[in-house]
Amino acid sequence: MDGNWQADLERWLAPFAAALRHKTRARMCPAYVAGLIGPGDRKSIQPMAARDSGVSYDQLHHFIGNGVWDAAPLEAALLVEADTLVGGDSAWLIIDDTALPKKGRHSVGVAPQYASALGKTANCQSLVSVTLASHEVPVMVGLRLFLPESWTNDRKRMARGGVPKDRQTPLTKPEIAIEEIDRIIASGAHFGCVLADAGYGSSGPFRQALSERGLLWAVGLSRRQNVYPADVTLIFPVARTGKRRKYHIPDRPPVSAEAMLAGQKWRKISWRQGTKGPLACHFAACRVRLADVHKHRMLDNRVQCMPGDEVWLIGERRATGEQKYYVSNLPADATVTMLAAAIKARWVCEQAHQQLKEELGLDHFEGRSWTGLRRHTLMTMIAYAFLQSRRLKAAGRKKKSPRTAATTEHASHQASHPRSPRTASTPAMPAL
Repeated sequence: MDGNWQADLERWLAPFAAALRHKTRARMCPAYVAGLIGPGDRKSIQPMAARDSGVSYDQLHHFIGNGVWDAAPLEAALLVEADTLVGGDSAWLIIDDTALPKKGRHSVGVAPQYASALGKTANCQSLVSVTLASHEVPVMVGLRLFLPESWTNDRKRMARGGVPKDRQTPLTKPEIAIEEIDRIIASGAHFGCVLADAGYGSSGPFRQALSERGLLWAVGLSRRQNVYPADVTLIFPVARTGKRRKYHIPDRPPVSAEAMLAGQKWRKISWRQGTKGPLACHFAACRVRLADVHKHRMLDNRVQCMPGDEVWLIGERRATGEQKYYVSNLPADATVTMLAAAIKARWVCEQAHQQLKEELGLDHFEGRSWTGLRRHTLMTMIAYAFLQSRRLKAAGRKKKSPRTAATTEHASHQASHPRSPRTASTPAMPAL
């Protein structure tokens, strides 16, 4: 980065400083964000204060850990900036989670739980992340701490960790994600489709909540999820004995998602250019109805879920032999190429997680409280949004500017969003 970035940062942070509504806090915010962006391997409070002659450790610590200020106005300002940078009808809202490895048991939310970055169960804090992204440019707009049962079952432990009373109710990660989506919708930020992995997509209530909000979505799915063919018919069989049946039942049994796609035609599809050439896998898709509505008892006395709305079931076969499954409510006229583009657009949130940790110290916070962790994660997201704004400026790209068509037609070029297909070539972006 050039030497003018700190002056640019002061100007860019003006809406955030105004949201703090306090002269001293308005000075600490740029100092903390600059400490995250600036040189140095460690981005915890003590080394950042040591590198900045203008602020002390006590001042930064008080600002993050103990100061009396509300993070919500800054989160709202972040959403405004993110929407300006990447928001729009073709933008993705990506739901995922990321783990912060921790030692001990006193840091809020820490417990042995699965850490996707490590690929195993580890002692860590788990954050539900929300990313607004467009054309392979992500901006993180939400990081919410998930509290496992070992915390929600212990009121004293939550009190010691400073967990607010309105956050002490046990919530699953999909439930936290829906709360975040509601917050983003209320802010007026623009996006076209919600993306999530199977950790969220396998939750029927999560998918139904997205549909109830009128959102388009493409999410991961368990291969064991039962599905019906799209042309399944509900019948009303006459009972030979006993009471008359009160409900319709499907005219055929459901099968697993894996079995449904086994006989489909698989096509090799490239969805974007990678550093070593086009990225491609084999995909198959068909219309189905998920078995995830209310349950009825069948003629053979089994309890079976009834078919829901018609959706797309998509399968992916990777070169390693691994198979993944997805489901989406994108329009019935969507092509397999468009579906693949939507599914694979989720990868940019992984890039954001990596950069937030490696370059901005997301996992360097050494405090133990809920408030301190929330504020630290907010500052890292603000720093990341600032860097993304500079990357876009350096690439000479402005929001909603016309783009030239790519010479090779990849999935992401055919349709970044099913309702607004467009052809585009992604400009080269400088590294953070």
